[in-house]
Amino acid sequence: MSPAPVLKGFRPPTVPLIACDPFFSIWSFADRVTDAKTTHWSGSNMPLCSMVRIDGKTYRILGDDPRDVPALEQTGVRVLPTRTLLSFRGAGLELELSFTTPALPRDLDLLSWPLAYVSWDVKFGDDKPHDVSVYFDLLADIGAATCHQNLTWSRPKCGDFSVIRCGTQEQAVLSKRAQGDRIDWGYLYLASPTPANGRTFDTIAPCPSTQSGFAANGSIPEFDDLNTPRQVADGWPALATVFEFKQARGAASCTAVVAYDDVQCIELFQRKLLPYWRKQHADMGALLRTAVSNKADVVKRCEGFDAALLADLESAGGAKYAEMCALVYRQTLAANKLAMDYDGSPLQFPKENHSGGFISTVDVHYPASPFFLLLNPELLKAQLTPVFDYSNSGRWPYPFAPHDLGDYPIANGQTYGGADLPMKYQMPVEECGNMLLMAAAIAKIDGNAEYALKYWKVLKQWADYLKEKGLDPENQLCTDDFMGHLAHNANLSIKAILGIGAFSLLCHMAGKEGEAAEYRQSAQSMAREWLTLADDGSHYRLAFDKPGSWSQKYNLVWDKLLGLNLFPADVARKEVVHYLKVQQPFGLPLDSRGTLCKNDWAVWSATLAEKRSDFEAIIEPLHRFCHETQSRVPLTDCYWSDRAEIRAFQARSVVGGFFIKLLADEKLWTKWARQE
Repeated sequence: MSPAPVLKGFRPPTVPLIACDPFFSIWSFADRVTDAKTTHWSGSNMPLCSMVRIDGKTYRILGDDPRDVPALEQTGVRVLPTRTLLSFRGAGLELELSFTTPALPRDLDLLSWPLAYVSWDVKFGDDKPHDVSVYFDLLADIGAATCHQNLTWSRPKCGDFSVIRCGTQEQAVLSKRAQGDRIDWGYLYLASPTPANGRTFDTIAPCPSTQSGFAANGSIPEFDDLNTPRQVADGWPALATVFEFKQARGAASCTAVVAYDDVQCIELFQRKLLPYWRKQHADMGALLRTAVSNKADVVKRCEGFDAALLADLESAGGAKYAEMCALVYRQTLAANKLAMDYDGSPLQFPKENHSGGFISTVDVHYPASPFFLLLNPELLKAQLTPVFDYSNSGRWPYPFAPHDLGDYPIANGQTYGGADLPMKYQMPVEECGNMLLMAAAIAKIDGNAEYALKYWKVLKQWADYLKEKGLDPENQLCTDDFMGHLAHNANLSIKAILGIGAFSLLCHMAGKEGEAAEYRQSAQSMAREWLTLADDGSHYRLAFDKPGSWSQKYNLVWDKLLGLNLFPADVARKEVVHYLKVQQPFGLPLDSRGTLCKNDWAVWSATLAEKRSDFEAIIEPLHRFCHETQSRVPLTDCYWSDRAEIRAFQARSVVGGFFIKLLADEKLWTKWARQE
């Protein structure tokens, strides 16, 4: 059998299919979606299967089972911000399989919907009538942590379309912590609206029987399997549906809705929070009715959003930059959960996927913040509010900002470093600078300091801490904690200086001119000292006491974005010239200690460039990594730049930092952040 032709165009390292939140997140890790099982972002199997039957012949178009059914030729894959489009050809037809997650950031209700539309659009190459059937299934264990747990299932009545629901028998709500990547509470739903000129039938039954029956003759079991509850591995129950078109001419289209109701999603300071979508919808039945009836409008809005965002991304940074941002769009959002506070206000919680599993990690908020500052600053406020409240509560005993709020999905207080939180695990300068810079960025795009004023006491406390400790940091961790402790860190010093400058900006915007002058003077004085301490001739050092070293000064980008102007423009110019000399085939190393690349920081460093050509020169090897790496995981942010291999981390929200280039254009930032 001859190998399939190589797909043309950009080849993402993985393809997002259903990407809603840290638990409900399903990807394809293969070049072609028929080459392997679909999986959770962590790599554990969450199989989806789809087949199409044309005039009595069956072809596979999603998943690697059943193995004896030939795969239709996949001719393309396109990952857009809210949609993934998979194209196929053969058997006299062209077929597009699309997955749409309605993740529109200005519509918080829609953004919080824990569902995806799965659509099939078939076009025939002739005008003859054809019998067409589309099969789709998902294994019921998507809602289980192990194959030994018992499942139950039912058919809730949900209007004029069919719905199947399943979940674990135990329902241990909010029982998983940290790196427990799979959920085992809540309920998985498959909704199958009847398409125009077609019919629908569905079942829940052992996966081998549903798949083999359709492959052989287009049928699935007529009746649901009633042997429930039972273990996942006992027959591998599947939710399966078939859309059937008799004597169709020209084209045929159908859509299924896959959803997950986690019932309660986050515990915050001993309070169990509902998902945000419950603000507008009484239950999952109500949400599914809304989603089905509004499908055409929702998809049209997603198409318009994708086109507009990609146009501005390409205009700002080039086609390769736009492709990378499209790839990480849903990854950024799917590492978060949007919950509802007791008063109905939104609170958003990132999970530190694949790197400890912490919730609301401040040095995860910070690198991801450009995404939210650009597309809806209210979402960044929704992330920072729990951190500010914790810092204000008296439960946090230190004069600097915390690292996290707990282990996802339990946000009852910092856990990084262990129960007694020893100082060696703290990131005092890092987290203070992060919070101050994000607060100032919110104020800049809001045009006022109202949000910061609610937390003025701790913001001032953190600025004072940086005045005392920030210029020449002691031996401590920064966000790049995987590199170990480092004293006299020049890039961390920049963060401290800019953090103080950010507080000066907040003081000015709050009408506190005396304090604004005081803190600005301190920042200016420290910046002048920094120039001497860090100077290494053609560039600036990794650490003040390490001549001949260098590092990315990615934190410097906020001097430009916030208009602080604390450092001479020549600092960024010298750094960019040096970066272009030392970058590797697959990216810019983090610093002189090795070839490790953090691609989010590399985009920040590229944004320091004054010339478009220099920006694109730093972006190009990052794009090459995405296209060529054999580390087939949802995009890693930490890899070896000389050989395109993952070093650590995958599926993290920090890649939202790729969007920082659009913040450097004030018109674009304002256009997106303030649009209604």
